[in-house]
Amino acid sequence: MTDALRKYTQEKIQKKDFDCAKEYTLSMFSGKYKIVIIYHLFHDGTMRFNQIQRLLDDATHKMLAQQLKELTADGLVTRREEIANNRKATYYSLTATGESLMPIIEDMFTWGTKRLEALELAGNFKLH
Repeated sequence: MTDALRKYTQEKIQKKDFDCAKEYTLSMFSGKYKIVIIYHLFHDGTMRFNQIQRLLDDATHKMLAQQLKELTADGLVTRREEIANNRKATYYSLTATGESLMPIIEDMFTWGTKRLEALELAGNFKLH
């Protein structure tokens, strides 16, 4: 697992000892690239691994694979493999549960944009 919060949350859920809905929600998209992956799958639709990797400037193959594996395990993303012309292609898309996180992610983006503008840093970040 790439994220301590996710690991902690999964352990608490397995023990049926989880009592913080906010922490659970945060654990679903905590991780270096998860919010960006969810955002692009929502706005751009189904994508192949390499298409996603091109959107994430410094994501290693291993890191992206781990993030997608966790998103799939958490039921936020589906993974579909197809074979055409003896080549395997893997496609990723959001599930309905993954799509349900978009209002939260959009609100986070709006809040962050306003805060960066207040700090006079608005021109220094990427719009994803």
